[in-house]
Amino acid sequence: MKIGNIELANPYILAPMAGVTDLPFRLLCMEQGAGLLCMEMISAKALQYKNKNTKALLAIHPKEYPVSLQLFGSDPYIISEMAKEIEELPFQILDINMGCPVPKVVKNGEGSALMKEPKLVYEIVNRTAKAIRKPVTVKIRKGFDDGQVNAAEIAKIIEEAGGAAVAVHGRTREQYYSGRADWEIIRQVKEAVSIPVIGNGDVVSGETAQAMMRQTGCDGVMIGRGAQGNPWIFRELAEYERTGETAARPSKEELRAAMLRHARLQIEFKGDYLGIREMRKHVSWYTKGMEGSAKLRDAINRVESYEELEELLGGI
Repeated sequence: MKIGNIELANPYILAPMAGVTDLPFRLLCMEQGAGLLCMEMISAKALQYKNKNTKALLAIHPKEYPVSLQLFGSDPYIISEMAKEIEELPFQILDINMGCPVPKVVKNGEGSALMKEPKLVYEIVNRTAKAIRKPVTVKIRKGFDDGQVNAAEIAKIIEEAGGAAVAVHGRTREQYYSGRADWEIIRQVKEAVSIPVIGNGDVVSGETAQAMMRQTGCDGVMIGRGAQGNPWIFRELAEYERTGETAARPSKEELRAAMLRHARLQIEFKGDYLGIREMRKHVSWYTKGMEGSAKLRDAINRVESYEELEELLGGI
């Protein structure tokens, strides 16, 4: 699969997720074979105002390749200027978020609110694509609500404006992440444009990834919640594509080793205090469905050091 001039080793893409796809987690997914890593979304306005909190979000490890940096905003000038300002950072693709459903983002006319503004979509994408040399992609949703299902129309606008690819989440903004994703809308987008289309929604295994690709004709598959606490999903997707068989899940020993390594990376990147606290949610995801996981989730929220985490996980 190719996006602009960037060749992906495979079509399995880590979705951008705020508070999840930070540098440590991206490294783990890369090691398991993700074809493209997407960073947490970054506010174009925050970049413009030199917000100190954005510095960590911009961090990219030399081993990450290829990686997509995602901006969000609603001002075409600010987005394009900030894209130009950061273009020399070592990311390969610039993505624009037009799918985030969070109220504080939508209230500002950003994220999925842009699904209601076709002319503004064109201006943002066109201005940004002209401002930088790297490929510009866009992540959208099915529509804003069931009364305005316009993903195919928005995708055509993105293509006309110079977008190199479009990722489509098969839910409306009003759905958030509830209900089933509508794969039919992904098929409609694929039929409407000639740029690569990446399907997103309800892919949790090799079987569901292949089903989405068969049903929609999409070029790539983006995995969000299915990767939380599960970087191995990328290895499993490739294995299923190659053999048609479901790969064995990690043993408890592998799981424990991965959680501790993840914790060490978090501490290295974010420091002891924040790093170990960030691990609390990850451990909850890693251990979901395991025997005794409810008790473990309760205990993890009291862990305040790597040593305490190591001791706690020794019992799984």
